[in-house]
Amino acid sequence: MQSRYWSRRRKWLAVVLVVIGVVAMAFTANNQQLYERPIARVEAVHSGAVQKTTDQFQNVDHQRQQTLKVRLLNTEYRGQTFSLSNTYSDSQPMDQKFHRGDQIFLTQLKKSHGQFSANISGYKRDTVVVFMLWLLSFMLIMMMGKAGSLALISVVINTILFILAISIDLKNNGEHVMAIFVTLAIIFTGVSLLLILGPTKKMLATFASTVLGTFAALGVSLIVFSLTHERGVYYESMQYVTQVPRPLFLAETLLGSLGAVMDESTDIISTLFELKTLNPEVTSKELFISGKNVGKSIMGPLVNVLFLIFMADTFTSSLLYLKNGNSWGYTFAMNMSLGTVQSLVSGIGIVLAVPLVSAFGAMLLGRREK
Repeated sequence: MQSRYWSRRRKWLAVVLVVIGVVAMAFTANNQQLYERPIARVEAVHSGAVQKTTDQFQNVDHQRQQTLKVRLLNTEYRGQTFSLSNTYSDSQPMDQKFHRGDQIFLTQLKKSHGQFSANISGYKRDTVVVFMLWLLSFMLIMMMGKAGSLALISVVINTILFILAISIDLKNNGEHVMAIFVTLAIIFTGVSLLLILGPTKKMLATFASTVLGTFAALGVSLIVFSLTHERGVYYESMQYVTQVPRPLFLAETLLGSLGAVMDESTDIISTLFELKTLNPEVTSKELFISGKNVGKSIMGPLVNVLFLIFMADTFTSSLLYLKNGNSWGYTFAMNMSLGTVQSLVSGIGIVLAVPLVSAFGAMLLGRREK
């Protein structure tokens, strides 16, 4: 009877979530009046001339012309139609190809002698973003139940905290960057673990090991930076930085390492709690050894995942550097070196967290040997 109740409840929950998703996407598809920027829908597309281009490194590309018939969806000229010209290349590095039905933002919209003119600034993407957020929420809630809902809530809270931290950083003109983001990292850890694990011994052990492992890794990296005088660390390769880059890099490294260490700590502590449940007489020494064995098995995949994430972030820019005649050494220095350093720091945190979390778990759960 209880299983039928929960099954019926889950079905109703799925229906409610689907209705919410449909309403949200319908709203974002028709919310043009809420925007101050002009928005138009592409009604028709006519392809034009194609021009082949070749640069000094023999890279070949093609520039293509489009004539777009668009209809304005907001502003005082709503409903008016006119034609726009769009140029895009096959590689599309800084331009885009548009299709019938696309909604686009316009800039410098003017009407002169009954003729409209405007420039295209890009897609209106809020419907796609809302759909992806809804799909993620739907999968978390339906597949993971309460745990998925709590994880979703923690993501929302941490996002708000992250935006707040950035706002504080901007108001202080980049001063006290490390103090702001160190505090943020501790709050991130506490909020996430408190929501997911609750106020339990498991949460306490995971929190302590995560914080200690992360900050120990950052401390080791600072010592290495001091001994090597930061040779080979090219902070100038950080793009669009309007503040002192070094503190921002360290804050970025801290937050990146925090997630991996928290993941590892949660896995080890959860395993130790299961062992304690199956065998209440297990000793502290046995739990410590078990925790280290679990850490050894997940340490390698975690380090590789972090390395791939950091490298994937620089993949496209590295290809651009290489295609334009730069050497592998220069490309690595200007695109991949900082990601490599972050991967190494995160790897140190992952390694240090294994004995720390195993020790905390053993002390909290283990039975002392007589």
